[in-house]
Amino acid sequence: MQKMETTMSHVFGRNAKTTPPVAVAGEGCYLIDADGKRYLDGSGGAAVSCLGHSNQSVKDAVKNQIDDLAFAHTGFFTSKPAEELADKLIAHAPAGLDRVYFVSGGSEAVEAAIKLARQYHVERGDNDRHILIARRQSYHGNTIGALSASGNLWRRQMFQPILLETSHISPCYAWRDQRDDETTFAYGQRVANELEAEILRLGADKVMAFIAEPVVGATLGAVPAVEGYFRRIREICDQYGVLLILDEVMCGMGRTGHIYACEEDGVAPDILTIAKGLGAGYQPIGAMLASAAIFDTIANGSGFFQHGHTYLGHPVATAGASAVLDIIGTDDMMETVRNKGKRLQAALTDRFGQHPHVGDIRGRGLFQGMEFVEDRESKTPFDPAKAVNKTFKAAAFEAGLICYPMGGTIDGQHGDHVLLAPPFIITDDQIDELVDKLDIALKKSI
Repeated sequence: MQKMETTMSHVFGRNAKTTPPVAVAGEGCYLIDADGKRYLDGSGGAAVSCLGHSNQSVKDAVKNQIDDLAFAHTGFFTSKPAEELADKLIAHAPAGLDRVYFVSGGSEAVEAAIKLARQYHVERGDNDRHILIARRQSYHGNTIGALSASGNLWRRQMFQPILLETSHISPCYAWRDQRDDETTFAYGQRVANELEAEILRLGADKVMAFIAEPVVGATLGAVPAVEGYFRRIREICDQYGVLLILDEVMCGMGRTGHIYACEEDGVAPDILTIAKGLGAGYQPIGAMLASAAIFDTIANGSGFFQHGHTYLGHPVATAGASAVLDIIGTDDMMETVRNKGKRLQAALTDRFGQHPHVGDIRGRGLFQGMEFVEDRESKTPFDPAKAVNKTFKAAAFEAGLICYPMGGTIDGQHGDHVLLAPPFIITDDQIDELVDKLDIALKKSI
């Protein structure tokens, strides 16, 4: 493989103080840089590449669609791939969801969900309903609306003065917050009931929606809600006329072993957002799914959702995503994800379950996380000044592993974890390789 010469870049990258290697090829679960170094993609980038980097079916679908039709603006046309993908998504969807609004990514999907929630209430004459409730230690995207909903302190801090009014309640984070004198179920009910208290504090006629990730991704590191939590959340939302928005941008599309992560929690939202694994990295795409009741309210009212982007329902993106869903949307693939997830979690537990600096190993399916601690018994986090997550990320990358470490796990400042979301096609040998490289990184960084 030919080595690329390093030249000054005009790309405005994520980090202005570093120059990343140039990715030139993808092969299954691996990415390859210009020097020929291979990296095991242990996080699917950011839980995106669920089918790896060289799936021929998806590539063919993208190429074939370009030959037929590259683009048609949705102000004038719909397209066959968009219609087909919407049908497939609804066929798998939780009860009540009936319409799909396509966008280009997760932040756009959440932005659309927030706007739709507001417009729904206005169309019903509930003009005072405008407040969104979310959870601390959550992440919903980087547009102003999505960031306002997010409870990720580090991402919010710079832009706090321009963020929108949003209220935040506790996350469902049993490993740290469950009291010794309560059962796991009782803990879940206690923190779920914070939603009711907050609705009443703010005014039941002013709250438009509650948004949450069924399994919290980047900010907490693959933390699922406990049994019964979301069923209680659903009851509270119904009682007070508050819409339930579930953000499955990171945890959805089969990542937890179900096409929609909320299936395992036994609830159906009013609005659901997806992205990342929907396109598997082959094209930028996201979507917002809405209930028939919400769509009918708009259709029977103004008839027009006052929102939009240029690339809504892009034919090439929806064709690629349709091919992705054909692969992941099978019982066999979901069983594979669940089994591989058990294999990964068992391998992590076997290697790190008694490690003095690994406090918790958690997750669902191929969405797993490990939380790092200074002291395992007391759950004391590392001093943030040590930047354990950054050191770990660099050590893992040097070892040829792409993973997703983050800091601020506990409160936005304290705590470190690593998130793992490998492709669904990962083999047992590659799971062993992933764990070995995590071990190397852990020894070098802690």
